[in-house]
Parts: sequence; C-alpha cells; structure tokens
Amino acid sequence: MARVLGLGGVFFKVADPEALGAWYRRWLDVPVQVPYGASFLPMGMPPGGYQIWSPFAADTDYFAPSGSDFMFNLVVDDLEGCLARVAEGGAEILPDRQDGDYGRFGWFLDPAGHKVELWQPPAVLPSDVAPEGS
Repeated sequence: MARVLGLGGVFFKVADPEALGAWYRRWLDVPVQVPYGASFLPMGMPPGGYQIWSPFAADTDYFAPSGSDFMFNLVVDDLEGCLARVAEGGAEILPDRQDGDYGRFGWFLDPAGHKVELWQPPAVLPSDVAPEGS
C-alpha cells in the first residue's frame, strides 16, 4: 500500500541561509552542510524520540511571539543545557517550560525570529504515541 513513512524534511525561507545555518551549527551542533542544510538519521534519535506532523488552526497563538506560520521542534538530549547555549548565542529564551508524560519542552526565538521548541523526550514513551499499524 502506498503511504507516508515519516517526515522527510523541513524546508523554509530565510534572508540569510548561510548565517542562520552557521548559528545553528555553532550553538546547537546542528550538522549543517551548505547549501543543503542538515540531515538527521533515524538511528541518531533517542529511544523516546519520534517525529510528528501537526497542522494547527490558523488562529493559534502557539507560535507566538513569532510571526511565522510554522515552528520548529528539535529533539535534544539536555533541554536546559541547550537553552543556555542558544542564550549565549543571542537567542531570546521564552520563559515557559513544560514537563509531562511526553517529556520536557522549552522555547526560544532564533536570530531569524522563528519560534523553536526544544524537546527532551522521556525515557519511556506513553502508550498512545505508537503510530497506527506499528
């Protein structure tokens, strides 16, 4: 049966792709390769990590204070450590944190003004996360 197997990439416009790529490479060790971006192989994900595709209502304020119509979610191994690193790099750290069954979450605005959600997955996933058919 023809079906989607996973998230293949996130593509977006920015005024200076090389500068933003260099910022992510320096402050979060994103393996950026100019001009293509970064590749993350599935075996690099932690045991509790997974990909999500989630449309939001047009009137959501979840991406605020960014004016973008999208938000990145990056899987991290140390939420507070990564937030400290991007703060050192000039990112605006948003004050909220969320801890729950799905892990730990924190947010920042990158140099291009995009809201970025950092997600530290839990050691054990909740049972409702498994995709249908798996």
